[in-house]
Amino acid sequence: MSLYDEDFIAWAKQQAEALRAAARAGPNQTLDWENLAEEIEGLGISQRSAISSYIMRIIQHLAKLDFSPAVEPRNAWRRTIRLARLQVQRRIETSPSLRPELGRIVSEENRRGIEYAIADLEEHGELDDVDAEAMRRASYTADQVLDDWFPPEPQA
Repeated sequence: MSLYDEDFIAWAKQQAEALRAAARAGPNQTLDWENLAEEIEGLGISQRSAISSYIMRIIQHLAKLDFSPAVEPRNAWRRTIRLARLQVQRRIETSPSLRPELGRIVSEENRRGIEYAIADLEEHGELDDVDAEAMRRASYTADQVLDDWFPPEPQA
């Protein structure tokens, strides 16, 4: 199995470095070496960006489960979380070099996901200023975001 099959991000980084090294060596081919290297690096960046997006969506829905008193659409929020967690797992399987970055990505996406959740709940009249401030103080860990954790159900 090649690095391409084992870890796409590591492969993209390696290939971009190899293209730049070949360009410095003065190859006799008329290729746009630097832009080729940038495009290959961009493939890795898009993988990282997709993971960030999925993590933000998970946090958004965890926050809604955590703070919304609504009975519905709680099941849909949990389904969205499960699907996004699966997508993150799939990306990590194809690019395991991203695994060490997950904690940092979760930290970076906490605020954004919570702000989207606040906007969603305010749009439906489910949130007052006090609850919105409580949500802004909330934070989710990488384990909560990526494992099977869900906030407790609201008390009836």
